[in-house]
Amino acid sequence: MNRSFLHKKIYWFAVILMICVFSSSFRVPGNKAGTLKLTFVNTANGKVISLRDSLYENAFGEIYSISKLKYYISNVLIPGSGQLPENDAYHLISAADAVNSFEITMNAGNYKKVKFLLGVDSARNCSGAQTGALDPTNDMFWTWNTGYIIFKLEGTSTASNADLNRIEHHIGGYKGVNNVATSIDFNFDLPFSIKENGVTELVIEMNLDHYWKNASEIKISESPMWMTMGGMAKKIASNFGGLFSVMQVKTIN
Repeated sequence: MNRSFLHKKIYWFAVILMICVFSSSFRVPGNKAGTLKLTFVNTANGKVISLRDSLYENAFGEIYSISKLKYYISNVLIPGSGQLPENDAYHLISAADAVNSFEITMNAGNYKKVKFLLGVDSARNCSGAQTGALDPTNDMFWTWNTGYIIFKLEGTSTASNADLNRIEHHIGGYKGVNNVATSIDFNFDLPFSIKENGVTELVIEMNLDHYWKNASEIKISESPMWMTMGGMAKKIASNFGGLFSVMQVKTIN
């Protein structure tokens, strides 16, 4: 047999083997699959956020209302789960929606870690026209150069010195030192279970109280308006890691 031909056969066999191994790492056997449902609940002052008709108070005694609250959750990872890739790994959470949930198919078993990104990774910021949650018509996109707003908060406050007492925080930036996308990791002391053909729900709280005071102090009286990269966006993003906690783990069926 021609040596060159033999080498080619070995090469393509190796390539096919690698593809099969890679594919199988994402394959969930039908008789062992279960579902993880992630539900996000937005709160402030110990209650679910209601747009426009409720008042809230931050750690500095500043009273405010909320007219818009939206943010991106993406790239959910449950280590060791063999989860199937999502059709769309980018989810826009909005306080205007009655329910903010999505599901992931994965191997049945017990798991102690869940990770996700608050924001949009740099690859998708640079991918041109988008659809679904990343569609520019969702009013969460600046320009091709500056990318996506990953966290948007709008409202009013008597502490604001802006016209009409406005609060407008549009937080974004994905390049270099201006990158504000934040990895959120949950490590469970007791593992949660995914049952075969069952659904387990993680109810995750986004507590806006920690937006104003955590690693940094954000006062409405000092910064009611911010709609660009850098500066205050980086300071606000330093608080993102403390926004989320698991409220409840529920076995639905």
